[in-house]
Amino acid sequence: MTLRLILMRHAKSDWDDPSLTDHARPLNTRGRDAAKAMGDWLRDNGYLPDLVLSSDAARTVETCDRLGISADTRFLRALYHASPMDMMQVLRQGGNAKTLLMVGHNPGIAEFAASLAAKAPDDPDFDRYPTCATTVFDLPIAGWQDALFGDGQVRDFIVPRRLG
Repeated sequence: MTLRLILMRHAKSDWDDPSLTDHARPLNTRGRDAAKAMGDWLRDNGYLPDLVLSSDAARTVETCDRLGISADTRFLRALYHASPMDMMQVLRQGGNAKTLLMVGHNPGIAEFAASLAAKAPDDPDFDRYPTCATTVFDLPIAGWQDALFGDGQVRDFIVPRRLG
């Protein structure tokens, strides 16, 4: 059996209000547009998740909202600036979802993507993992509890500036 994992970094955030905490920063205009475009790309390519697991920061919540995807969505404090090990622990609790989208922050999301990949894509943006970068992995597992680093076959990788 194969399960699909989509890893996405939140879209570009707004730094204009210095009174906001890091956790409270929303998206800027470019980020809102990028998140919508990424949602369109996911739909156009048939990469629709059954479950979304996201950090509970304002910018990740808004990214998820702007994707326009109808799926069970859980906003988790455990994914706010999470390490790859923390992300793996959350992923392993993915339940019965066949396709799972995880939305998080750098550097953790980039490190998690690199750690999951059996072979990283030949793309310089994969190492940088810019805002709203998205990797689609297929994992040869029957359940999320069986997920292991290095098992992910990269099916697709995209960054918003390539979407038009």
